[in-house]
Amino acid sequence: MDVTRTLELRFANQAGRTVTIRVADPREDLTAAEIEAAMQTILAENVFTSTGGDLVGLVDARLVSREVTTYEFGA
Repeated sequence: MDVTRTLELRFANQAGRTVTIRVADPREDLTAAEIEAAMQTILAENVFTSTGGDLVGLVDARLVSREVTTYEFGA
C-alpha cells in the first residue's frame, strides 16, 4: 500500500475563479503559519498567473492524502 501526500494551495484569480497549485510530498511538520506565509509570498512576488489573470487572494490550503493498494496479477 502506497500513501502519497499533496499540499494544495488554493488562490483566487482576477476572474474570481479558484486556482490550485499542488506541491508533492510536503514536509511532515508544516504549520498553517508557514503555509500562509508561503502563499502570501507567492502573491506578493506575482510568481504565477492563470488563464483568469493574476492571483489576487488566498482561498485556503489543503493537505490531501491518497492511499493506493495495487493488486498484481500474473502476466
